[in-house]
Amino acid sequence: MPEKPTLSLPGNWREVNDEESVVFSLPTMRVRGHTVVHEDADLRDAVREATDGAVDQPVRFAFATHLAFEPPLPPGAGVASVFPTVREAAEREFAADLRERGFETVSRGRRDRTRTDEGVRVALRQYDAAVPVNGARVDCEGWLGVWHDAGDVSLAGGAYVTRPVGGVDVEPGRYRRELLEAIRTVE
Repeated sequence: MPEKPTLSLPGNWREVNDEESVVFSLPTMRVRGHTVVHEDADLRDAVREATDGAVDQPVRFAFATHLAFEPPLPPGAGVASVFPTVREAAEREFAADLRERGFETVSRGRRDRTRTDEGVRVALRQYDAAVPVNGARVDCEGWLGVWHDAGDVSLAGGAYVTRPVGGVDVEPGRYRRELLEAIRTVE
């Protein structure tokens, strides 16, 4: 079973989910994950108040997941051999998760890279989306990081609004920096 990940986030974040589940299935195995999800409580409350309750969903969230393979990978078959497939499946699932959370017009953006605090290379994918607000759409951005280290595979990411919602000012540059820093610090 995968271990519970930790996620370092600044400010008033609340954990809204902690679960183990089958994250996705590959042709020869199931991939189980232990996922924690946090939301920016202050921003959600401000947006809900400013929109008279019309928008009552996370408009800024972050998550981390540790994966485990069932059955375990055979001896001599390292994670690197299945990593491209896992990354692609994780990207599809992240886009689907955004849609389930109420984000619309979800599309994949550019690829990038960063490194964890331990120096492990992280493959990043950017996403564009929108949140419906009173008949209009507010732009959002999301990021997903996927990496492997010593046989373990981890995912982390999140999304945030990039335009004001109901008159609530947002700071997309800071949100991006904090999300990418959180991805780098997942344990």
